[in-house]
Amino acid sequence: MSADDEDRFRPRPGRIRSDIPRASKTKSFFTQAKKIARQQRAAVSHAPTAPSSPRPSARGSRTIVASGKGVKRGRGASFVRARNISGNWHHRQPVSRRVVVKQRSVRAAWKDGRARAHLRYVQRDGTARDGERGQLYSAHEDRADGDAFLERGKEDRHQFRFIVSPEDGADLSDLTAYTRDFMRQVEADLGTKLDWVAVNHYNTGHPHVHVIVNGRDDTGRDLVINGDYLANGLRERASELASLELGPVTEIEQTRKLSTEIDQDRFSRIDRAMTEEADGRFLDLRHGPAEPRRQFNRTLRLRRLAKLEKMGLATEHAPGVWELNERMEPALRELGERGDIIGSMHKALKADGLERDPMTFQIHDAVPETPIAGRVVDKYLSDELGENLTVIVDGIDGRTHHISGIDPARVEDARIGSVLEIGPADTASRPSDRVIAAIAEDGIYRPSRHREQAKFEGRVPGGDYEGYVDAHVRRLEALRRAGIVERVDADQWRIPDNFESRAVGYDASRNRQASIRILSSFDLDQQIGSDGATWLDRRLVSGDASDLAPAGFGQQVREAIDQRREHHVERGDATRQREGRIFYRGNLLATLREREVARVGTELATSKGLPFRAAAEGESISGKFTGSVQLSSGKFAVVEKAYEFTLVPWRPVIDRQLGREVMGVMQGGSVSWQLGRQRGLSL
Repeated sequence: MSADDEDRFRPRPGRIRSDIPRASKTKSFFTQAKKIARQQRAAVSHAPTAPSSPRPSARGSRTIVASGKGVKRGRGASFVRARNISGNWHHRQPVSRRVVVKQRSVRAAWKDGRARAHLRYVQRDGTARDGERGQLYSAHEDRADGDAFLERGKEDRHQFRFIVSPEDGADLSDLTAYTRDFMRQVEADLGTKLDWVAVNHYNTGHPHVHVIVNGRDDTGRDLVINGDYLANGLRERASELASLELGPVTEIEQTRKLSTEIDQDRFSRIDRAMTEEADGRFLDLRHGPAEPRRQFNRTLRLRRLAKLEKMGLATEHAPGVWELNERMEPALRELGERGDIIGSMHKALKADGLERDPMTFQIHDAVPETPIAGRVVDKYLSDELGENLTVIVDGIDGRTHHISGIDPARVEDARIGSVLEIGPADTASRPSDRVIAAIAEDGIYRPSRHREQAKFEGRVPGGDYEGYVDAHVRRLEALRRAGIVERVDADQWRIPDNFESRAVGYDASRNRQASIRILSSFDLDQQIGSDGATWLDRRLVSGDASDLAPAGFGQQVREAIDQRREHHVERGDATRQREGRIFYRGNLLATLREREVARVGTELATSKGLPFRAAAEGESISGKFTGSVQLSSGKFAVVEKAYEFTLVPWRPVIDRQLGREVMGVMQGGSVSWQLGRQRGLSL
């Protein structure tokens, strides 16, 4: 080899090869470090809420927002990664417009009508700017079809619900246009078109928007959104748009907004900043900074701490050295929630033209222990992302009650002004349990003996004795799983001595919902002149007014009863004797009910083109259940035949039979429905 050849040879070491298969190849240290940084919750940094927090700003360091959940998965992950790398999160800048975005993903939202209930209540009356019903809109329609939207999403695995609340929403020129711009930007970030509708709400101090998104992307697959995009990306885009329209927050605006939080009875931005700065709950404010901005924020903290000290939530151990109470945040949040509730109660009463002493407000954290009767002043979503309702009741006891967590199906017939009763779950024993206890001999219940006795008495409508007894056996099967009864064989069940009380306890443990009765779907003014049997009539006949307070709604009920009494005298349904005593027509309630049913039946006959026939006591009722009507005398079911129809008292059990053939017997002013072997009459 020549010298030239030796000079030309230069070793060039390359990357060290590995025999490890590519799929299991060890990742580089830098890759692993980035992954750990994303997944560490300790790296989650809530931006300083006060502009002069001593921590580094987002411009000076990269702020990781990764929560460890869905960092790489789901649409929008690339947007989060890009913002993490640049560290340029707009909503974390002191000059950005604050926007609160709440979000929730609801699985199987169409089950039990939950999606429909939520959509109905976000469009409820009083939410629009003029106090009218909220208007549903979409990306291209000013009046969207809610039924069509629900139909498109009825097979979706889940549904997304957002609440977008700009702090300066009242200053936005067009909240609808803002929402459409926001959703267009979200679609661009997610890389798919979204099927969404929205409603603007102006019924709180901050105008906000409810957005509902169906759970499929434009390819028909399940819409999966990155967890960090939901937590931060939505707020980022909403803040950018608000800042674009209104401009950045000026120093004067920031000063004014923070100053208003000093005396607030809620967890404020100043409180959050102090919590982040505290060292083991101790805050050292002895040394005044030279910078004017930081001097202002020190003054804010000192004034806020003086407020918290009066509330027992902060203690000054030495001049400038403060200790924050460990219960400061939960106590302030609870106070804030209570203040919001009281504000909602005041607003609901004012909208109804009522004034009530706040000392009479009663906020129920659970089902009321004693029944509450009164007028519905308002009902709205307890959690605006959920389905359960809050009901505000102006009670006959002189108090105004706030009861949350109510199933919307239970108060569907209760309009504003309706009279209802809310109490603890019904703990009365079931008729089926009483029958089982009566049939049992020496602690043994025999279905065969029960069947023979039922045939002998002949009281089962339709003669379905097998279905009647099977319903009792199914009840025993449920109680057997609870360990209350024991199955000996196919025809013997061992029943304990305290069977009925244990069965009642079992039902009470399973039913934690309040017991709700609609006493009247009509307000007092409508009841006074009604031709039906009203709630006022039932109270008038009973003659007991001991539960009516001499103030508030209780006093209004007293006055309405007096007016209703005069109405009966004028109509000839009551007579006044010389000594002032009032005598009412015999069977007044039944007479009024029959009179109203006959009138409404005649009116319906005109629209249906079918003759109406009133049902008599003991008569067998059969036909197709086609709907219901709400009368002053109560709710009635419409049962149609080919040549006529009738109105009979409604019961909840019949609702599932809408459009089907039903059969029952009129007994004691009600109907015993025979709905096949699926339900026993005594249950």
